[in-house]
Amino acid sequence: MLDVDLVKALANEKRQLILDWLRDPEAHFPPQRDGDLVSDGVCSLYIAEKLGVSQPTCGEHLKVLARAGLIHGTRIKQWVFYRRDEERIAEAKEQLAGEW
Repeated sequence: MLDVDLVKALANEKRQLILDWLRDPEAHFPPQRDGDLVSDGVCSLYIAEKLGVSQPTCGEHLKVLARAGLIHGTRIKQWVFYRRDEERIAEAKEQLAGEW
């Protein structure tokens, strides 16, 4: 049976963009003062800015992706940095391929 949270996460173009950008964060985001782009993830403020949405709107997109297990957040100081969960993404691809 298909995971509803996964389908919801992937059903939105902006969330798909976030996943794509996080695949290669150094190519899509500027260096950060705190947190390494690759090992710690990308600051949610940078993601909101690149998406062209408010921080609360971006936060909702990130929550949906996190609920599906596709990304994980790490708190550093007062910021949250997000990176992809490659293992979960591979599982999701298998699950989706099996459903079609």
